Amino acid sequence: MGALLVAGAIISEVIATLALRASHGLTRLGPTALVVIGYGAAFLMLAQALKTLNVGPVYAIWSGVGTVGAFLGGVVLFDEPVKPATLIGIALVIIGVVVMYVGGGMEH
Repeated sequence: MGALLVAGAIISEVIATLALRASHGLTRLGPTALVVIGYGAAFLMLAQALKTLNVGPVYAIWSGVGTVGAFLGGVVLFDEPVKPATLIGIALVIIGVVVMYVGGGMEH
């Protein structure tokens, strides 16, 4: 159940982050509402997941996968550039998440 909550938190956070970009400085009501709802839902799910999961690896997974998701969403939705250095950075994020997961496990 904890892993499903983390997945939901990641999805909510990515949606909120992409909505933040679409809100044009929180001046558009629809995207701004998605920002508030998405981040709120993400933190609620993450808080519930941390009742049974270790904070270090979970936070690494949440933030790392969220970073990759926001990057991909920015490319697809906002035509943001993909540069070699960015791809290296994404690879390093993924490697870091894997190392945190292997090193700390998830459940306590």
